[in-house]
Amino acid sequence: MSYDVRPLNAPRLAGAALRLFAAAVETPFMGAPLRRAMLKAAGIPEFRRFVVDEGSIVVPPLPASGEAPATSELRHNPEGSAFTAAYRSGSSIPAEVAERFLDAVAAGDRSDPPLRAFIAVNSADLLAQARESTQRYREGRRLGPLDGVPVAVKDELDQVPYPTTAGTSFLSRQPARTDATAVARLRVAGALLVGKTNMQEAGMGVTGINPHHGSPRNPHDPCRVTGGSSSGSAVAVAAGLCPIAISADAGGSIRIPAALCGVVGLKPTFGRVSERGAVQLGWSCAHVGVIGATARDVALAYAAIAGPDPLDPNTASQPAPFFPALEVADFAGLQIGVYGPWFEDAEPGVVATCRRAMDALVSFGAVVREIEIPDLHLVRPTHFVTVALEWTAAYAARHAAHLRQFGPDVRLVKALADSLQPTDYVHAQRLRRRIGDRFAAALREVDVIATPATGLVAPRLREDAIAAGESDFALLDRMSRFVTAANLTGHPAISIPAGYDATGLPVGLQLIAGPWREGLLLRIAAAAERLVERRPPRVNFRLLPDSAT
Repeated sequence: MSYDVRPLNAPRLAGAALRLFAAAVETPFMGAPLRRAMLKAAGIPEFRRFVVDEGSIVVPPLPASGEAPATSELRHNPEGSAFTAAYRSGSSIPAEVAERFLDAVAAGDRSDPPLRAFIAVNSADLLAQARESTQRYREGRRLGPLDGVPVAVKDELDQVPYPTTAGTSFLSRQPARTDATAVARLRVAGALLVGKTNMQEAGMGVTGINPHHGSPRNPHDPCRVTGGSSSGSAVAVAAGLCPIAISADAGGSIRIPAALCGVVGLKPTFGRVSERGAVQLGWSCAHVGVIGATARDVALAYAAIAGPDPLDPNTASQPAPFFPALEVADFAGLQIGVYGPWFEDAEPGVVATCRRAMDALVSFGAVVREIEIPDLHLVRPTHFVTVALEWTAAYAARHAAHLRQFGPDVRLVKALADSLQPTDYVHAQRLRRRIGDRFAAALREVDVIATPATGLVAPRLREDAIAAGESDFALLDRMSRFVTAANLTGHPAISIPAGYDATGLPVGLQLIAGPWREGLLLRIAAAAERLVERRPPRVNFRLLPDSAT
């Protein structure tokens, strides 16, 4: 069976043209033919004609068994991160780090162009947390390896005392009354919850552009996009404003910006981390996960937030999380699967950089094996139909009152979703089962599947997109063609820094593993860091004194 994923082609729209087109699409008469043309460009007619025998699913059907539990080495590791090491040595204290963070965020937003990593920072709340952490260190009452470590939270998850806007201009003006489960677990661990990060509006996009809160800028080149939708989270980590950001991923929203900004991004197995307190933007594909400066940073946060939550039934049947010793880099016998035509469906510089990163893993004993994954052409329309209709249902009560307050790019997604049929959703869930079976079969042959995380490096942030966003199907396809499958299947996936292309921009390598095998992905990421080059970005803040790093 040949590789059959064709690129999307549709005119790019931005600025006044995008506003006019969005308004036209929403009209009763002119809108109908325009919506049909957009659905055709998205491949929906072919999607509808595809015959499938599989039954429908509601959420990814994953086995309850996984890697054998290990000791919770990461939960109680005495070293923790560079921040906890500095606090324990006395070279810095959490209160000083909080002050430096506030200064750095202000400096970033005064720069030209502004960094715009955060939607909101409550200095009084942060400084109060920092004073408490500082006191714990003085009294020898450290809560663990995250005590005093700055952690940002994507503005898609509830965090007291902030509203949760999901990147919109109107959603939830009142402060959250309780933390999302993942945020609450980090608070119990003593993390410094520094603020709410910027994101693409309502999670509907992959560039990270936000016309309401200012578009975040890529620290490696502020004239380029960050990737989305977790744009501010990746910027904050890459620019050194914090080593960890809690994010969410329903279609690559963690892995895409992690790749384009040169950091690590983990989307865990579906149901591994509680979704309680996260805005519902596509619940059967949504995953709360972590963006971090290093594999250890990601692992420390993952260890804190993973596990069952009685308030989220999807977390109930998981096996015990596995927290590996990241220092072990013996991968003798590890099989990395590569479906050549899929892997090569990216810019040559991206492919070459990812190949070099895999050579590093081979030097640790891994073996690269050619595999085949049929029916990849079904992934894109199946994911679009699933997420678009779930998002529309989640926002149904707000659409009538606030439709015009969405940016025109989001309104186009709403118009397309309104043109879909109930049977499209059922058909998508039947195709989703087939896609899941294809990936499960591949992962019975190999330990992980490797692809580039994105099809290109960070593209330029075009001026006509800043005020109102953009609609660019071709760019959407190139950015997301490797990542959405794992959202449909529920498999864990990670983007790790693979190096840089000839222009000096970061490239991410994606690895997909079997259910509940986050531990393996983190071990591989930690090993790759030892051999893959990491460069400081152009915009780079330091919250610790040089003697502490």
